[in-house]
Amino acid sequence: MSFLIENFAPFMFMGLILFLLMGFPVAFSLGACGLFFGFIGVEMGILPQALLQALPLRILGIMQNETLLAIPFFTLMGLILERSGMAEDLLETIGQLFGPVRGGLALAVVMVGALLAATTGVVAASVISMGLISLPIMLRYGYDRRVAAGVIAASGTLAQIIPPSLVLIILADQLGRSVGEMYKGAFIPGFALTGLYVIYIVGLAIFKPAWVPALPLEARSAREPSGKSGLISLLFLTIAASTVAIYFGEHYAQFLSWLNNTPVVPAAKDETIVVSLCAGITLAFVVALINKVTGMGLLSRIAERVTFVLIPPLLLIFLVLGTIFLGVATPTEGGAMGALGAIILAMSRRRLDIALLKQALTSTTKLSCFVLFILIGSTIFSLVFQGVDGQKWVEHLLTGLPGGQVGFLIVVNVLIFFLAFFLDFFELSFIVVPLLAPVAVALDIDLIWFGVLLAVNMQTSFMHPPFGFALFFLRSVAPTEEYTDRVTKKRIAPVTTMQIYWGAVPFVFIQIIMVGTIIAFPGIVSSNIDKVEVYDLDKVRRQMEANMPPRIGDEAPILVMPGDPQPEAAAPQTDDDPMKALQNAMKRESRQP
Repeated sequence: MSFLIENFAPFMFMGLILFLLMGFPVAFSLGACGLFFGFIGVEMGILPQALLQALPLRILGIMQNETLLAIPFFTLMGLILERSGMAEDLLETIGQLFGPVRGGLALAVVMVGALLAATTGVVAASVISMGLISLPIMLRYGYDRRVAAGVIAASGTLAQIIPPSLVLIILADQLGRSVGEMYKGAFIPGFALTGLYVIYIVGLAIFKPAWVPALPLEARSAREPSGKSGLISLLFLTIAASTVAIYFGEHYAQFLSWLNNTPVVPAAKDETIVVSLCAGITLAFVVALINKVTGMGLLSRIAERVTFVLIPPLLLIFLVLGTIFLGVATPTEGGAMGALGAIILAMSRRRLDIALLKQALTSTTKLSCFVLFILIGSTIFSLVFQGVDGQKWVEHLLTGLPGGQVGFLIVVNVLIFFLAFFLDFFELSFIVVPLLAPVAVALDIDLIWFGVLLAVNMQTSFMHPPFGFALFFLRSVAPTEEYTDRVTKKRIAPVTTMQIYWGAVPFVFIQIIMVGTIIAFPGIVSSNIDKVEVYDLDKVRRQMEANMPPRIGDEAPILVMPGDPQPEAAAPQTDDDPMKALQNAMKRESRQP
């Protein structure tokens, strides 16, 4: 019995693993395991009965958490955008833009994946959209099936790390940190991962050109009547917009000081990037609008098409992320504005009807309930686990690892990587992260940086063969039988499951490289986070002592802080002290009848 009491926390953790291996849903496994061991702990006298009485208050606290409202807002925004045809327009336009070069279609998929990630935050919507639209085109023009499948699945998982990501919202809630700060920390790593994908595709275009062929001439529809590509016009427009964005970014701090009539203070990096990009995009949109209204012929077809197709998602990105980074809105408010903006965009395209809205709302409700039930189950489990000092057991287990912070980070990332074979990011966030956070705090690891690192690692949970959810999403829309292409009239072979798995392997290695990069260069996360000034309480006390004027007849007051040596008792004052004499006289008078 004493052995069971001393090792109650490990037995409870193994019981959770047993529940999961039996195939029960994660939410109910967490709740059942917590209640089962809670009742046993109460009967054995390990836990007080009052502990379980705190459960209703904990669950009500979850229901009142306004941060979690961002999940249905961002989910609804992504589903409406995916069904309104924005992804289709983006893929077709950017595919025409990059199609003439080797690997152009794959580059277009990565670019659109990044844009969809920054507007939707939903992996399933991105993977399914690009699988339906771009996979048939890539197969039509001779792309290697492994490359095509891998790039679509990996680009869809960018929604896992690029804000506004659902996993970042959940990690911020579990780590007790601000969602806005988590978004700022993930901003640069998300687009750095996109850059690694681009480098991989460029390498394939150089060393394996047959795997990523260019679009044939007859497939390039966005051309001028004269037969020219019209890219010169787009190049000049890009240079002009980039020049304005760079100039505005370099002088943004001066602009803020002029606007607020304050001294020049360096602006935050993320805020500068968002605002300067907005300035360049505004210039491009104004030029394209003037060209379209007046018919001056300043821009080619491809330049005008690219501008008008890219502006709506970029505008939505600024509406959501820009307002969050500028401090105008909270992530929940930004998600609400994003959902409203997605509805307006769908209405402007005349693609929003009652059926589409009902379908999007139904899917949003299902996902939100799924997340909420897992959170309730994890709350029940964590309450009992903390009651038996389970977190201390985990902390002692992990802080005793050799290597300090580095050893802890290596073990944790290896653990997350292998658990991701069997658990998705929701389950990892609710089960594992609450156990790791106290250890990270004990080892003096910044929790925002730690959360971004875990988010990049959890991204592999979507790409792991054979259980990666992104691979399942792509499998559901990839052709399983030979079919006749509607354009070329050629017979196209199906995409096998093993081809999808092998296509995902290189991108899993790229994600692991990104994890190592964040550990080796933590500045790519922490340099983008607002620095919080830490005050030295002892220094503040000494300043207060120096600035506080002494009372009449007394010496300067002494403030005693916890841990300081106690001051010696002052010598008793005599009636020679005028204040003391007056006080004694008043006391004598009060005692007289």
